[in-house]
Amino acid sequence: MTEKITAVVPAAGVGSRMAADRPKQYLQIAGKTILEHTIDRLFCHPAIERVIIAISNNDPYFEALPLASDPRITRVDGGAERADSVFAGLAAIDDEDSWVLVHDAARPCLQLVDLDRLINAALQSESGAILAAPVRDTMKRGVVLAGDNLQGIRETVDRENLWHALTPQMFKVRQLRDSLRYALEKGAVITDEASALEFCGYVPQLVKGRADNLKVTQPEDLALAGFYLQQITKD
Repeated sequence: MTEKITAVVPAAGVGSRMAADRPKQYLQIAGKTILEHTIDRLFCHPAIERVIIAISNNDPYFEALPLASDPRITRVDGGAERADSVFAGLAAIDDEDSWVLVHDAARPCLQLVDLDRLINAALQSESGAILAAPVRDTMKRGVVLAGDNLQGIRETVDRENLWHALTPQMFKVRQLRDSLRYALEKGAVITDEASALEFCGYVPQLVKGRADNLKVTQPEDLALAGFYLQQITKD
C-alpha cells in the first residue's frame, strides 16, 4: 500500500460518565494510558504515518506522556464539541485531497485486521467508509413515563439493517471538512463524522468490524478493555 494516511484523534473531552479524577483517555490500563494504547494501535498499520491529537488547551496531562515528544504526532487545540476538535485536526493537514482517518481516543482495542479492511474499503469508495458492528440485541425505543424520570418501552425496533457506528471512520480531507461545515451551518445534529456526510447526501460504506473495538465510557469498561488488550498482545 503506497497511500499514506493521517489519523485525527479528538481527545479534548472530559469523559464525565467515568466519574474519575481526570479525562478517561488518561486513565491507565496495564501501565499505559488509554490514549497511548489507542495511538499504538493506529501506528501498527504501515499506512498511517502521522497522528494529529486534538487536546484541550488547558490539559495538564498530555505533556507528561512520551507521546508529546514523538515526531510522528502533532498536537492541536481541541474544542468544546467533537466537531470542533476534528476541524482543528483537519486544519493541520496540508493536502486536502489526501485521506484522513478519525478515531476515538477511548477506543484502545482496535485490531489491525479491522483497520486494514477499513482502509482498503475507503480507498475504493467515493464517500469514505466507517467501521460498524451489526446490532445483535433486541432494540427497544423508550418513553418517559408520566410523572417521573423512569423510562418505559414505547416499541420494539426492527434491528434489520441497524448497525453500531464505530471508529475509525475514513474520508477525503476536503470532503469531510466541507460536509462538517455545511451540516453544522444548517443546524444538523452531528454525532460522528459519517453523520455529516450523510446529511450532505453521501453514502459512506459500512465495514463490518469486531465487537471488541470497545469505547471506554463507563468504569466497568476498563477491566473489559484490559482483557481485550491482553488478547491483542497474545496474538
